[in-house]
Amino acid sequence: QLQFVESGGGLMQPGGSLRLSCAASGFTLDYYAIGWFRQAPGKEREGVSCISANGGGTTKYADSVMGRFTISRDNAKNTVYLQMNSLKPEDTGVYYCAAPKSSFFRALCLTEPALFPFGSWGQGTQVTVAS
Repeated sequence: QLQFVESGGGLMQPGGSLRLSCAASGFTLDYYAIGWFRQAPGKEREGVSCISANGGGTTKYADSVMGRFTISRDNAKNTVYLQMNSLKPEDTGVYYCAAPKSSFFRALCLTEPALFPFGSWGQGTQVTVAS
């Protein structure tokens, strides 16, 4: 079972930046496409961004974060990052990373939560944007 550890969240003022990390152990993260998701209180989990497998040549972003968030891979560290700039209060939520649940989609950049996770959701990392 794939396991991810999300970190890097915190409390930030509007306009600030955070970098989230999605670390994996025991397997090669680049073999899988990775999606970032978030869930705000009382709302359903939503897809934020994704990066394809094998070098991450394809990335996608939700309209709400386009131009502010950047997803990337560091294969040497077996980690995927989500750089979040110009944060807004509506970015508040618990952020999760995951690989697609089906091997058919293993390498594809996807952001539909129903197609995730492979295994179970991790604990996530809390991001709170408030003044």
